[in-house]
Amino acid sequence: MKGKKTFTIADVLERPVFRRAKLAAGEQGVNRRVGWVHVLEITNVSPFVSRHDLILTTGLWLIRKGGERAEYMEQLICSEAAGLCVELGTSIHEIPSEILELAERHHFPVIIFEQPVRFVEITQDIHSLLINRHHELLKDLERFSRQLQQETLRSTDMNALLRVLHDYAARQVIYMSSIDTNRFVPSVQPDVADHIADFYANEVESSMTADREGHLLFHLNDSTAVLFQPVVCFGQVFSAVGVVLHNEMPTEEMSLLIDYTAKAAATLVLRTQFLEDRLLRNQNELIQDVLNGQLPNEEQAQTRMGLRLLTKGRYLFWAGVIEVEHQDKDASQVRKESINQDVLVLLRSLLKKEALHNLLMMKGSQCYILCAKEELTLRSEAQMKKVLAHTVQYIQNYAAGQLDKVRIHAGFGKVRHRMTGTDRSFEEAYQVIEVARSVPVMKDRLFYDSIGIYQLLKAVPRIPFLQEFVQDHLGELIAHDREHHMQLLDTLDAYFQCHGSKRDTAGVLYIHRQTLYNRLDKINEIVEGNLADPDKRRCLEMALLAYRMLQAEN
Repeated sequence: MKGKKTFTIADVLERPVFRRAKLAAGEQGVNRRVGWVHVLEITNVSPFVSRHDLILTTGLWLIRKGGERAEYMEQLICSEAAGLCVELGTSIHEIPSEILELAERHHFPVIIFEQPVRFVEITQDIHSLLINRHHELLKDLERFSRQLQQETLRSTDMNALLRVLHDYAARQVIYMSSIDTNRFVPSVQPDVADHIADFYANEVESSMTADREGHLLFHLNDSTAVLFQPVVCFGQVFSAVGVVLHNEMPTEEMSLLIDYTAKAAATLVLRTQFLEDRLLRNQNELIQDVLNGQLPNEEQAQTRMGLRLLTKGRYLFWAGVIEVEHQDKDASQVRKESINQDVLVLLRSLLKKEALHNLLMMKGSQCYILCAKEELTLRSEAQMKKVLAHTVQYIQNYAAGQLDKVRIHAGFGKVRHRMTGTDRSFEEAYQVIEVARSVPVMKDRLFYDSIGIYQLLKAVPRIPFLQEFVQDHLGELIAHDREHHMQLLDTLDAYFQCHGSKRDTAGVLYIHRQTLYNRLDKINEIVEGNLADPDKRRCLEMALLAYRMLQAEN
């Protein structure tokens, strides 16, 4: 494809069938692309004109009134037609000056034939040329695609793909990545590389969404633009391939080249992440030591994690668990392990994109996460928490949209400032997942500090103490409900939720207030106490929470 250029109005004027033609207006638009040729004599041309069409006409529309003539030209200009060819002598003998002035203002080429010409000769000539060029384009794209495929099979070298694109496009190629180093083929000066990197980070990256189809064009300055194509993996944009254009607009061929390259780059990114995952499996040993509380000292632990030792300040350590729930009982073990691995690779890529130092270990369907970030400001903890929540949300959305019958559960323990204390954080993460799965009102909680009183309930030995506590304070009430179906437990729960307001409680339960009075009297009788007594109320509230949690878990 190197050396080939778009077929333009200038090329049309060089064809033998146009040797007697004359360019009457729009000389600055001779570089307009010509994609097809149409003969049109009707006045309402908009529905029949496509972008890059060259229109042939005998000028019947010019016989109409001035306003209607201008409207015809405006339709062609708005439709982004390539240009207009008018045969004089059949319908008209000249083109009005106002029409030529309109075309000149919009750099819209108007070509005139001062003698009759056979339109069929023009269409046959240009169409055969365009078809042949299109055929050559397809052959070139096939060769290009094969070469990309060979490079992806040969190695994981991203530069090799970029060199192939450079050879075919004959233009500066760039690769911008949030999880890898930026690359330039051919290489550029450091200040130029920094300028493009800043431009990408500030102007481009936020526009690179996975659901947006096609390429994006961004202008570096008045004469230089970059055509970007996002590299999408797991529905997430991790990088982009770009071609630098000087004083030119992107062609269809250029768009196809960069699109093919971006897809090949996505394959390499995935392969690299999987290979990286294999190389980093020695992390499993470190996480296992964390889980077992076998880290000898803080300095050695941070060194094993790859962290630089700080002379000032401190690190934030956040440990968590992401659990992949396979709801399809008939799914094979191979498919389950494949899904688990995909989630692990996606998680690693997302954390890497957020510049979070991390250790990951997949054990069965549970992924253990240990993240570290230097505490630079008072808001570092809140920012890290927001990043983790956003990461989990993305993985949950990915599972819901791309993985059949798979749900993602996640939990994180308290943030700690020493790596040697994060074994407790993993235990807290488990508790968050258990509470979120068993207590409906807690289903969206991710962090240990957000589960409130359930921190205490999860810390209490389940058997026999917690069950005995529920039995001691609610046992007779539960037994009475089972025998008489009076819904006393639900009434008591609603009463506490409404802060003791009898009117609000009756409204929530949709019962008459007298019915509520009767139930509350019965509850007071059974629990042998006064619901208004603070100590009695706290015991009953704790017992209710524990009972609901134990019920859901069972």
